[in-house]
Amino acid sequence: MPRPRLICKPSSEVTRLYLTYGGTEMLRAVLPPPGAQHPTAAPTLLEGLSLWLHRPLSVVLCADAEETSSALGLCDGFGIGRETLHYEVEVFDPRRRRRGLGSFSDLRQLSLRGER
Repeated sequence: MPRPRLICKPSSEVTRLYLTYGGTEMLRAVLPPPGAQHPTAAPTLLEGLSLWLHRPLSVVLCADAEETSSALGLCDGFGIGRETLHYEVEVFDPRRRRRGLGSFSDLRQLSLRGER
């Protein structure tokens, strides 16, 4: 059975989230940048979404810089994504940086790369 797929893209300005499940877009969110929230906010948010959907999440963390990715508490100091009962994080380092915050097409493309 496919898992819900959450793509998380933190930057110095905002953190964008895009959640799909079974080919259906379920959530788009723009949150404050990493470091502005409680240290357990991101893990707690992922756990809550997993419980809401009754399925573990497959999370793709798109991070340009190591400090940005580790600030959310979703990966260790070596850039390895966390794995819990409620979610599994894969860290993705994009080769090119896209500009603008209005379009979620880059996150949609990542979600199409292979839902679990």
